[in-house]
Amino acid sequence: MSCLFCKIVAGEIPAKRVHEDEQLCAFEDIDPQAPLHVLIIPKRHISTLNDLYQSDDALVGQLVRRAALIAKERGYDGAGYRTVLNCNSDGGQTVFHIHLHLLAGRRLGWPPG
Repeated sequence: MSCLFCKIVAGEIPAKRVHEDEQLCAFEDIDPQAPLHVLIIPKRHISTLNDLYQSDDALVGQLVRRAALIAKERGYDGAGYRTVLNCNSDGGQTVFHIHLHLLAGRRLGWPPG
């Protein structure tokens, strides 16, 4: 297995986990872009958003809902937060295992960059 995030899920690479269940793993980003920067990933390897199927709709919903719950647990639900899913190189994806970025704790500009 060569996927960085699959290795994190398998416990081969350490990560500061903030949530784990049967479907998802969430951990702090090693290069945070905001005071709160968590990555929420499916445990099952899915390379890009283009590789999702209709049968994955519930999984995507779980990613988004988990981000909202983590934001609330950390006290950022009132002030606001951003979630981002990047797809492929031009979209900013650097690890080819889908992951939802949760960012909070500072004013986030628009457009994002």
